[in-house]
Amino acid sequence: MNDAATLERPRIASLDKALAFAASRHQLFIGGQWVEPQDGRRFATHNPATGDQLAEVAEAREADVDLAVAAARRAMESSDWAGMKPAARARLLFRLADALEANADELAALETLDNGMPLRDARHFHLAHAIETIRYNAGWATKLTGETIALSGMGDWHAYTLREPVGVVAQIVPWNAPMAMAAAKIAPALAAGCAVILKPAEETPLTALRLAHLIAEVGFPDGAFNLLTGFGESAGAALTAHPGVDKVTFTGSTEVGRLILRAAAGNFKRVTLELGGKTPVIVLPDADVPRAIEGAARAIFTNAGQVCNAGSRLFIHDQLFDEVVEGVGRIAESIKLGSGLDAETQMGPVISAQQRDRVRGYVAQGVEAGAALRAGGSSIDGDGYFVSPAVLTGTSADMAVRREEIFGPVLCAMSFADADLERIAAEANDTAYGLGAVLWTNNLSAAHRLARKLKAGTVRVNGGGLDPALPFGGFKQSGWGRENGREGIEAYTETKSVAIAI
Repeated sequence: MNDAATLERPRIASLDKALAFAASRHQLFIGGQWVEPQDGRRFATHNPATGDQLAEVAEAREADVDLAVAAARRAMESSDWAGMKPAARARLLFRLADALEANADELAALETLDNGMPLRDARHFHLAHAIETIRYNAGWATKLTGETIALSGMGDWHAYTLREPVGVVAQIVPWNAPMAMAAAKIAPALAAGCAVILKPAEETPLTALRLAHLIAEVGFPDGAFNLLTGFGESAGAALTAHPGVDKVTFTGSTEVGRLILRAAAGNFKRVTLELGGKTPVIVLPDADVPRAIEGAARAIFTNAGQVCNAGSRLFIHDQLFDEVVEGVGRIAESIKLGSGLDAETQMGPVISAQQRDRVRGYVAQGVEAGAALRAGGSSIDGDGYFVSPAVLTGTSADMAVRREEIFGPVLCAMSFADADLERIAAEANDTAYGLGAVLWTNNLSAAHRLARKLKAGTVRVNGGGLDPALPFGGFKQSGWGRENGREGIEAYTETKSVAIAI
């Protein structure tokens, strides 16, 4: 047997396992048990590469939310979970990471079937990142410490602080990176000792369901982790408003983030929101042009542009404008679209027909308003929800295609005439969002100065990716709070002050 056939065999076996899992009967995971929804409702999910039905999934509603919250609260009061030592929590998380690694090929195939992303991206980026995130946060379980504080009031005191788990946490994750987002939410919460209720996006529930099976196999106590599949307007709304939930963490659109804030006000839930973005990519005149071209294309075309931190606004110095736009345009025109299961595919479909039509609509509106379509934008025939990557120039600041989050492979390229960092920063900051920014320059001083001026939660210079050790979140309407790093796990704790008179 040749090498290619040897490599192909495990891939096919993993796909067969993924398809078998997708076709199985899916229930809700509450209190350590797989259970049917109270009213028996179910809903279908679809493969975005074909439009065909992929799975049928249990639909949780308010009664199921009540059961999950009750199970999570019992876990927070049990010796099995609430009394578990930090090192034991760490061991469970390390075992979970090992279980994901052992099943990574199957999980990657599920992610591709569910979301449409290329299989190599699912396996070597999304799954790898999820595994590393769990291991990183497992290490924090034994390192959540308070401090001793010297008091200046009258008398002698021994004063200190404690970090305690915030309690029952509802976690709502999006469809664009289901496994990576689930890991980013559950790992710090479980490491801190919280009880979790995870609601995956209704479009992409399969890797979360498989994750729940692995959590059960690893041996987490009953109720420490619960999974509700369902819709945002029913299960999600009931979770965010439930008085038994102590914290809500959500990744998704800014519009839904506002709804969650209103719902959380009832019992003053703690809230972490990672919302929309309109990330600027800035190419200064001394940039390494080939790297900048490749990086700018990758920033917007990865995952079909369905990334909250996608580099959808490209600001290029006049000297380099034509060269960079032509280079990014060539990449856009050469990208091979297709099923994520095809080894030659570079970009898969967007998540749904609705999202496909939304992205195409933005491009059409931009062109109608006077923008020039420099590359892409062609219609895609056949099955599935495919969108051709597009590069627009000649946009104005008031165009929707330039101001609003599209969540698709659409790039607006603009030029600037000088290297006035104040002016560049002002243009880049001219948005309601502030999630990220990307700089391409070989001028170290300019990089540091501009990084300070940009209103963004993350600034990357000359490439670089995200890491679970690096706090991630946004300014302005891109959200509240941070995930990852020390800040990310401390967000799942409350600080308690203790003062003892001596």
